[in-house]
Amino acid sequence: MAKTITVSYQGSPYYQIEIQEDFSLLHDKLKCLGYGGKKVCIVSDSNVAPLYMEEIKSILTPLFSHCTAFVFEAGESSKNTETVGFVYKHLIQHKFDRKDLLVALGGGVVGDLTGFAAATYLRGIDFIQVPTTLLAQTDSSIGGKTGVDFIQYKNMVGAFYMPKLVYMNISTLKSLPERQFSAGTAELIKHGFIKNRTYTRFIQEQSERIMTQEYAAMEEVIYRSCQIKREVVERDPKELGERALLNFGHTIGHAIEKLSDFSLYHGECVALGMVSAAYLSWRFGSLPETELEILKKTIQNYHLPVKLNGFPHTPEEILSVTKLDKKMESGKVKFILLKNLGEAFITKELTDEEILTGIAYIL
Repeated sequence: MAKTITVSYQGSPYYQIEIQEDFSLLHDKLKCLGYGGKKVCIVSDSNVAPLYMEEIKSILTPLFSHCTAFVFEAGESSKNTETVGFVYKHLIQHKFDRKDLLVALGGGVVGDLTGFAAATYLRGIDFIQVPTTLLAQTDSSIGGKTGVDFIQYKNMVGAFYMPKLVYMNISTLKSLPERQFSAGTAELIKHGFIKNRTYTRFIQEQSERIMTQEYAAMEEVIYRSCQIKREVVERDPKELGERALLNFGHTIGHAIEKLSDFSLYHGECVALGMVSAAYLSWRFGSLPETELEILKKTIQNYHLPVKLNGFPHTPEEILSVTKLDKKMESGKVKFILLKNLGEAFITKELTDEEILTGIAYIL
């Protein structure tokens, strides 16, 4: 059974998240939004395009006056201003104007890059998200964060720019390699840890059904995860306060991801970052030790790492890279810690020495 979530922006309903079992309703959803007769460009990467591009084109071509596609090389190395420039050139060549539409077909990199291109082309062109990975479906496609990497800085150039629709086809997750699927579970686990103890218990109890992609379990976990993120981004759309809680695990996680030269998946690095942050939460008295162990066990049940064995970088090197993070504030690393499994808080009070103990815990 399909599910729909409405996301509000600045107090008014703005876009819908459609959780579907196939792409059959995509045409009708776009028609209802008034896109008939306009131009559309489907942006995807070299992994996703061979799987779904022709199907999406066949769905959109009857609705639009012109349907074109832009495909870039898959991977974080393409998430930069140069690739965005190539998207601009493609749109200019096809005479796209502000009334036309971009479609982000793929995972987090595709969504972030396409959203940023949409936010900046002609000072703003509409776009929709069609996320095909678990990470994108439960996290990055929702809330309007767009952006690309710049030099050694992850997501340094970006904009808050809301999509007009997020259309999820859960069946696309079947095409993911097991490791990539597991990595995607990190973000939905994170949502429970920071905001909802009941949902955290659901994740713990249903890990086997989720890891085998039983449809009913997948639909439920994606729906509940999206609801948590929706509630947060509605209250704080531009990350001036509460939305920063969604960065739980990301401060150290992003540093590990960068130092691994992206050989580790984003979700694997976030999992390690969550373990490190949970250890610091326990060490400084806010998280019971029993809950630290439950957190680690939950992460392991989703085939995610809790230790970074053999990593060729020291805690000091990892700490140094955390200070390149855009989440720095007033020269201090902004950390998300836990009070319990279901409640998080923000601190800038950790010293370098304290952070190093958290990093050492996962090495």
